[in-house]
Amino acid sequence: MESDIENRPTAQAKGLLPIDIERIKADFPILDQKIGDHQLVYLDNAASTQKPRVVINAILEFYRKYNANIHRGLHYLSEKATAMYEHTREHTASFIGGVQPKEVIFTGGTTGAINLVAYTWGEENISEGDEIVISEMEHHANLVPWVILAKKKNAVLKRIPVTPDGYLDLTNIDTIITQKTKLLAVTHMSNVLGTINPVEALAKKAHAVGAVVLIDGAQAAPHMPIDVKAIDADFYCLSAHKMLGPTGVGVLYGKAELLDAMPPFNLGGEMIREVRFDKVTWADLPNKFEGGTPNIADVVAFDSALHYLEELGMDNIRQHEMDLTAYTLDQLSAIPGLEIQGPRNSNQRGGAISFTDSDIHPHDISTFLDSKGIAIRAGHHCAQPLMKIMGKVATARASLYIYNNEQDVDALVKALGEMRRYFGL
Repeated sequence: MESDIENRPTAQAKGLLPIDIERIKADFPILDQKIGDHQLVYLDNAASTQKPRVVINAILEFYRKYNANIHRGLHYLSEKATAMYEHTREHTASFIGGVQPKEVIFTGGTTGAINLVAYTWGEENISEGDEIVISEMEHHANLVPWVILAKKKNAVLKRIPVTPDGYLDLTNIDTIITQKTKLLAVTHMSNVLGTINPVEALAKKAHAVGAVVLIDGAQAAPHMPIDVKAIDADFYCLSAHKMLGPTGVGVLYGKAELLDAMPPFNLGGEMIREVRFDKVTWADLPNKFEGGTPNIADVVAFDSALHYLEELGMDNIRQHEMDLTAYTLDQLSAIPGLEIQGPRNSNQRGGAISFTDSDIHPHDISTFLDSKGIAIRAGHHCAQPLMKIMGKVATARASLYIYNNEQDVDALVKALGEMRRYFGL
């Protein structure tokens, strides 16, 4: 494969700041440990990222100094916890493009965010004969809810195909997105192929026929600048744990006019205005969709993760990952028997790199690499329909992030060579 590195402007040439990987690695305590006799090389970032000390400390500090339920108490701890929780909402609104804080709903993750839309907006707005458009590269989180809703409503689920080299095939997009389309739900970046999809153009085409647009941003938001207003997304979903933050926190961005019109999803405390035995009215946004006690400490700690990413600069992070992805693709393509999935141009993809070996099962690849202290993922990656289209039962996947460098990639490549010799290949 021809390298992209020589033909792409360097970070310095573009006026970006170089990422100091060694300093960053020192911020992540888990990366300092050994797995057996080998130093940990963590390459499973598409599944979940590691946490810097500032995030870990933020969780500890909350429980040590500020722990209380929010929105309901008049004492100091409750008011302090409420202020910290709502500050994270404001920070998140700024991070994704300067939206209104009330348009940011905290959920349990991207999956919870998408399900919220499916069970509220979807139930109210999808009818028999309506069309829901997805792509063939969707994660199950952005596929299963629409399969179920389409069956329940007797609606039509249509698919944007994937080309052999891992891009969306938009050749016949005008016959896929039509006047019957009510919803376009598509991933911003594939967790299997790494492909960055043209969500702005797709949103424009969907809006031209009056459709609503939901973007699964779980893989994109950690790796590149996100501006949901520029995309013109009606809904945008992401997960904190893929962005250096804690698990159990997700974000649903929704345009206020849509959220206002949607019924609530999680019924109970805090999300009401008035309750009588014969009538219930709902609270204003965002409270209407955050019934019960939320994941307060982890939402508060997510603020520290956002600060960490902003201090590095999302443009700098993107440049670093393009360089490292190009290097990784070059190195992996030189290994006999290895087949890489997805685009080869690092400008058009992220650092989730799936591959297979012609002679070794992906699970065996992962197990062997683990014996060398290298953490990757193997399986269908919650994308079984895409695997069938690709003609694969499973793939191995190495995924890169801000604390990875060429030495990590070299360790992966060396171990893959040792693996082939171990299996007598």
